[in-house]
Amino acid sequence: MAPPRADLVELRVLDGPNLYFPRPAVKLTIAVGGWLDVPEERLETALERVGATGRPGIAGSDQRRRTVARLAARVTWRLATASRVRLAVRSRPGPERDQVVVAFPWRRRGAAEALGREVVPLLHEVGGRRSVDRLLAEAAERVAAAEPGNEPDVPEPEIPVVSVTGTNGKTTTVRLLAHLVRSAGKSVAYSSTDGVYRGDGELIEEGDYSGFGGAARALAEAPDVAVLETARGGILLRGIGVMHNDVALVTNVSEDHLGLHGIHTLDQLAEVKATITRITRADGWDVLNADDPRVLSMRRVATGRPWLCSLDPWHPAIRDTLADGGRATVPLDGWMTVLDGSSSRPLVELIDVPVTIAGVSRHNVMNAMQAASAALAIGLPERAVVKGLKTFVTDPERNPGRANLFELDGRVIVVDYAHNEAGMMGFAEICDGLRRVGAEIWLVICAAGDRTDQILHDFGYRAARGSDHIAIAELLRYLRGRERQSTIDRLIAGAKDGGAVEVDVYAHELAGVQGVFARSGRGDVIGVTALGMRTEVFGWLEGAGARRLTPARVKQLVRRAERRP
Repeated sequence: MAPPRADLVELRVLDGPNLYFPRPAVKLTIAVGGWLDVPEERLETALERVGATGRPGIAGSDQRRRTVARLAARVTWRLATASRVRLAVRSRPGPERDQVVVAFPWRRRGAAEALGREVVPLLHEVGGRRSVDRLLAEAAERVAAAEPGNEPDVPEPEIPVVSVTGTNGKTTTVRLLAHLVRSAGKSVAYSSTDGVYRGDGELIEEGDYSGFGGAARALAEAPDVAVLETARGGILLRGIGVMHNDVALVTNVSEDHLGLHGIHTLDQLAEVKATITRITRADGWDVLNADDPRVLSMRRVATGRPWLCSLDPWHPAIRDTLADGGRATVPLDGWMTVLDGSSSRPLVELIDVPVTIAGVSRHNVMNAMQAASAALAIGLPERAVVKGLKTFVTDPERNPGRANLFELDGRVIVVDYAHNEAGMMGFAEICDGLRRVGAEIWLVICAAGDRTDQILHDFGYRAARGSDHIAIAELLRYLRGRERQSTIDRLIAGAKDGGAVEVDVYAHELAGVQGVFARSGRGDVIGVTALGMRTEVFGWLEGAGARRLTPARVKQLVRRAERRP
């Protein structure tokens, strides 16, 4: 009888800390369909041959996948032992039903890749009749003959490093935190989904640099402080770009890009995001959004001290955290307030923090609290932090595409990057907080095609629930494999479930905002999620004579809106 089939799907070298280990690792994705279907007694025999334990489970079951993953890990460990290498090995079910993942740390790239390539042939052969010891000895000889290769080259910075991750608010928080560092008179470099920046916001590399390469580029500037946006994709594809951070900051975990890179659920996504909290220095801080239960649960794996942020000053977790020597930041009587043990220190009145839109944007209140907490955690003076909070304005230069506010012909126009359900809820909250009595909200929304049907539906639903009129703008440059009409149909279905009666469709975001502007009335609020044509929308607004809303004007609008019955 032929040995059960196993095939290597991918050997991926992770250059930095990752989902599996807090140091560089090799990740093997293996198709094990043959092992999932063999009789239980045959799998039991293979387990015995390599000295592994486990209950085989019936063919095709989840138990069988777990046991096969354990078998693959044991084969990897036995090979390392035969190669005279002490090696930690971890395994788990893979992204597809017939796959498992095996991961192990590496010290020499070439040797680690050679070892990884030998695992699948061994896994195939242990189901046969050849001596396992002989198979391992032959494989170990081939590994020994390989060129050892380079050692890991992931930085261990001596300067303070803040790593920022989450689903929503990462880039705003990174930009605000960089501004707080500058307000303290220190140099800063930061990486984000928009690029790598240094000094006073000078762009030095354009593009999505929220991964390993962005961290290296920012650190190459030799700043006093580095702020690194750390996205899910970078963690999974190459690992984190530093061995340690002094502060890890997690904004939230919500549905976005599910179904990519083997991440299908929110809990899996949260596990990836939590990676940055597992490399925080012991005397550092993990700044966590306590209002998100998945983020709050990261306390259990975090290696730094907990610093919780919550919109609820009486959150039960805050009491426990303070009792254990942690800290918290909350809004107390309208002031951003730091709690430390039994003491409380008011920092700044929230209405005076422009990024919060005069206090009406709860998700930006959270962003501001977390940025301030991280700034204080790396030792910035409190006075400088307050100064920075009061002077950071969400304009197209300092925070492009994030709550950029304009006024044109009596209408308020909000340009934002909202691209998922949580972002849309926050976007609608801003629009509602700015509209006067009797005014209406008009939303122009768009979405990239690499979202699940459910995410697109929920995005449209939340937009309809938060507006009086809704329109869809096509995003043809970002279909990403989805049919053009499919994206529109899913958004329309969600909008109609949210109560929309009429949903207009425009060719792109600029056409959408122009069309909606012509139909709206004075006093109305127009919101547009400019994902692909942000520059064009800003250009049209400027050409039409739109005025940017100053913090003082925003306060006036918010106070006027608060007088609504």
